[in-house]
Amino acid sequence: MIPPLVQAIFNGDPDEVRALIFKKEDVNFQDNEKRTPLHAAAYFGDAEIIELLILSGARVNAKDSKWLCPLHRAVATRSEDAVQVLLKHSADVNARDKNWQTPLHIAATKKAVKCAEALVPLLSNVNVSDRAGRTALHYAALSGQVQMIDLLLSRGANINAFDKKDRRAIHWAAYMGYIDVVKLLVAHGAEVTCKDKKSYTPLHAAASADMINVVKYLLDLGVDINESNAYGNTPLHIACFNGQDIVVNELIDRGANVNQMNKKGFTPLHFAATSTHGALCLEGLVCNGADVNAKVK
Repeated sequence: MIPPLVQAIFNGDPDEVRALIFKKEDVNFQDNEKRTPLHAAAYFGDAEIIELLILSGARVNAKDSKWLCPLHRAVATRSEDAVQVLLKHSADVNARDKNWQTPLHIAATKKAVKCAEALVPLLSNVNVSDRAGRTALHYAALSGQVQMIDLLLSRGANINAFDKKDRRAIHWAAYMGYIDVVKLLVAHGAEVTCKDKKSYTPLHAAASADMINVVKYLLDLGVDINESNAYGNTPLHIACFNGQDIVVNELIDRGANVNQMNKKGFTPLHFAATSTHGALCLEGLVCNGADVNAKVK
């Protein structure tokens, strides 16, 4: 059963909230997931009710079972007013949830730029990483947010920060096909030849996801088209494996080695032949000199 105070918050009724508080309703009541009325008000982004609850003794930094604070919730709803009220009452901008994510991580994920602008001046460090090793910049790149990335970089975000798999923000932007984000990151000094723990470059990432505009842009920058990953696979291998014929044709036109073998002796043709979507890739390879008699080592 929903407590009357929480129901009033759901209804967005500040007068009813006042009346219930006056009747000594518990402003720090916790449900079975340890969420308080303040969590509910933050979830709805209701700044007026948030203020009422805090002034009546609600714990501003209460954590639920996922260690989420009301500030996490308010940022997730992209409510700038709610965030401002919580910050005014000393909400912890460095609070971490069970994934070690701060409100800034949430802002970057949810495209809450205005909320991030309120958080950043109060942060001890914009480069804090979560359990996966990702910073807010990683999430901004993953979400394709140019404005958020501009904000983070202007406040000292490390453009080449890497997560636990050694992936940089540019890896994620390339994989998602956010060409404007990739260009912005490059303009600010991102390493276009960086490799993750399995030696995938941004070109590998873009090729694997059929992001042709990013592939073209990276090639225009002069990255090594035949760079191999930890398994000896080039971007052409990966594009063939995934049946990305548009990317395959672009790589071939740009001079990719159609007969380069990976560490197990497989060529791109082998990968195209085993792909369920590789028919058009096969045609492009064969027409451009792929060795149809190549044997695996």
